[in-house]
Amino acid sequence: MSHREVYQRLAEWLRIGWWPLPEAEELMPLLLLRYTPEEAALLEGIPFLPEKRIEELAALKKMPVEDLGPRLDSLARKGLVYRSADGSSARYRLNDSFFVFLRSSFWHGRADDLTRLMAQVVNRYFLDGFFEPYARSSRKGLRTLPVLETIHEPRNVRPYEDAAQVLEAQEYFCVATCSCRHRKNLDPDSPSCKFPTDNCLHFGDLARYMVEQGLGREIARRDAREKLEEAAEVGLVHGISNWRKGIDTICNCCRCCCMWFEGVHALGHARSLDPSNYHACLTPETCEGCGLCTRRCPTGALRLEEARGEAAHPARKVAALDEKLCLGCGICAYKCPSGSLRLERREVTIDPPLTIYDYVIDFYQKSRLPQAPQHGRREGPTWHGARARQDSAVKEG
Repeated sequence: MSHREVYQRLAEWLRIGWWPLPEAEELMPLLLLRYTPEEAALLEGIPFLPEKRIEELAALKKMPVEDLGPRLDSLARKGLVYRSADGSSARYRLNDSFFVFLRSSFWHGRADDLTRLMAQVVNRYFLDGFFEPYARSSRKGLRTLPVLETIHEPRNVRPYEDAAQVLEAQEYFCVATCSCRHRKNLDPDSPSCKFPTDNCLHFGDLARYMVEQGLGREIARRDAREKLEEAAEVGLVHGISNWRKGIDTICNCCRCCCMWFEGVHALGHARSLDPSNYHACLTPETCEGCGLCTRRCPTGALRLEEARGEAAHPARKVAALDEKLCLGCGICAYKCPSGSLRLERREVTIDPPLTIYDYVIDFYQKSRLPQAPQHGRREGPTWHGARARQDSAVKEG
């Protein structure tokens, strides 16, 4: 079997997962960069869920446990396979293409030649169809987590909307490099981002996996709390796993790099993150017209306009709010010097799915496309060029 056939078979297997892996000219070069031919052949047929004991996978692959175990452990360190411990036996499952290409490839924060090339190809593929399934989805992968200090009446905040309660419910924490900002910063065709990257928070089993495989580092609960405070201070939006039980991620998102905001700004999707159950409220009479909120708002929901009555600012400019665009993140209110902005609960409360499995089923039913529409092509790495760069990177270490 040729190498091309090996990669084509892997691509077809990856499409069995929850993410449909749309066809595009960047797909094959990307597979070449991320998987060796031997890895591609081994991973075809490895189940996504449930996790399997090494003995079961050895029988599936017709390999001795002592040969397969070290190979799967190596793939777990690359972020291609998920590994967990079950007593004396290890369990494994295949990581899906969304997880591999948009998350585990960049969590480690490295800036070697292979990762730089990966970033360029992933960024092209993102615009060339990879993210298209989310154009029709009824729910996004992240839901806006409001800054608690900005909520007018915090007593009735639901547990999944309260960052303090979310963190209190966790037992294990890690932080990784923001994969979105890192891949953008590594790409010479993308503008560099001014925001910090060391603030991608993860919890529970996912966090343990990431720390064990060198994809993140363990932190304490108080460190996670400080990361959220620092993110709110500089104007990053908290985005939390879009389900209620088993929350494993809080991202801190910027509008320039975040995949969800890029879906809106670059691909024309209707929504970025799903909004919180809150929206901003403005008291124009006390607004000082400083414009800080308009600069911090990630969706353009706030703008400055001429004041109609008495204004606190001598230039008679005040903020104006378009509630339809508001995510309910509270980033505007968090730094408002006059206290003219706050978050209030929306009239209709929308709960996210109960578990990640409910979320995936909902996504699969409503968003899976037979083939993503093809967007404008840009010349990218060729099959042979990507193959040569990968071989060179492997030889170098």
